[in-house]
Amino acid sequence: MVYKSFRFQLITRLLLLLFTMFLFTHLYYSESYFFTKFLVFCLGAFQAYYLYHFLEKSNREITHFLESIHYDDFTNTYPERKTGSSRDSLYHEFNEILRKFREIRADKEAQHQYLRTIVQHIGIGIITFDADGEVQIMNNAAKKLLGLKMIKNIKQIGRDHQELETTIRELRTGGRDMVKITKNEDEVQLAVYAIELSLRGKAFKLISIQNIQSELEEKEMEAWQNLIRVLTHEIMNSVTPISSLAATVEADLDDFLKNGSDVNQIKDDTIEDFYLSVKTIHNRSESLIKFVSDFRNMTRIKHPNLECHEVENMIKHILVLLKPDIEASNIKVNCSVKPGLTVNIDREQIEQVVINVVKNAIQALAATEKENKSLTITAMPSEGGGAFISVADNGTGIEEEALKKIFIPFFTTKKNGSGIGLSLSKQIMRKHGGNITAKSQIGEGTEFLLKFAS
Repeated sequence: MVYKSFRFQLITRLLLLLFTMFLFTHLYYSESYFFTKFLVFCLGAFQAYYLYHFLEKSNREITHFLESIHYDDFTNTYPERKTGSSRDSLYHEFNEILRKFREIRADKEAQHQYLRTIVQHIGIGIITFDADGEVQIMNNAAKKLLGLKMIKNIKQIGRDHQELETTIRELRTGGRDMVKITKNEDEVQLAVYAIELSLRGKAFKLISIQNIQSELEEKEMEAWQNLIRVLTHEIMNSVTPISSLAATVEADLDDFLKNGSDVNQIKDDTIEDFYLSVKTIHNRSESLIKFVSDFRNMTRIKHPNLECHEVENMIKHILVLLKPDIEASNIKVNCSVKPGLTVNIDREQIEQVVINVVKNAIQALAATEKENKSLTITAMPSEGGGAFISVADNGTGIEEEALKKIFIPFFTTKKNGSGIGLSLSKQIMRKHGGNITAKSQIGEGTEFLLKFAS
């Protein structure tokens, strides 16, 4: 509508100007009065000037309008006189566009304040800074965790917490670490997580900091309670019969000594009872010594000597070692390993882990009455980098309660199991920067998953 009105006025003014020029040309070559020619010439000049002014004013208004948008100045308004002219229509459209921009800016400002309020009141510490270490955001939780006021540069953290500053600078996207700091003479364990961002070509890093001291203490206490419960159970199983048999032998010998009986008069049955008691004490003592030795070995795992090894060769070697057990239980093995897949590991230690897991699967399948017993081993690269080895069986599965405890030292569901295999495997995988997990379904089977970092 505005464009049509503007075009109509422009064409009208041009036609009038052309008519005036034609009239002036006609008068110029006729014998008319000089004053008439002068008036027509002035009229033409006035129309030309007015046309130029008309076009220039529109251009200036459009330029001013675009400059307002360019410099985010939406405070201007254009007068609407309600005359129905094209200029009123143009001003109306200008005002509508500026009003829309004001609404958009108000919405963005409200959203910014909303997000800023959330960031400031969230329980996790958040810090953002650029490549030069200049801090943009540091919320209240971060200030409280670090015991600092608002800082301008990340270097200021290093004055009180040098290790934390180093960790923050070195972490890359997806990286996480735990840092211990001292705050008010108390040690606090912090979990630090990093994300690298790019905004308008400028690099930023977002760091989240969380105090996990209470959670660690709770888990530590829970672990100690579980360990003490298992240790107490195992020790009592050995010490109780030792104490009982020793008390019995002591009472019988005390009776002989008090009555002054001759040793030669002790019956063979009694001597045999003494022998069995002492033998049982010896066996239980040996079992207790082995238990303590196993416990000591759990605290003496060597630091892994990492080298690059092919997973396929390692698994083939393990299957050759366990071939007699597999064939004895009539187990079908399905092996799927990506050719050329390599991992950076201590081969001896990881072989021990895989053997433990595969042996558990073989024993679980040997105990089931299923006809089609299968063991599936899969080794592939992980989506997020690194690799994984999966060992799955179609045995009877593990109860949910037992599944939660299988990595606790000395916990076992087997009659003759030591309960240290999976716990050792967990520690070895952690020393490799990886992890081992298990999932099971009663009646369907169990899967152990070994995850290796890249």
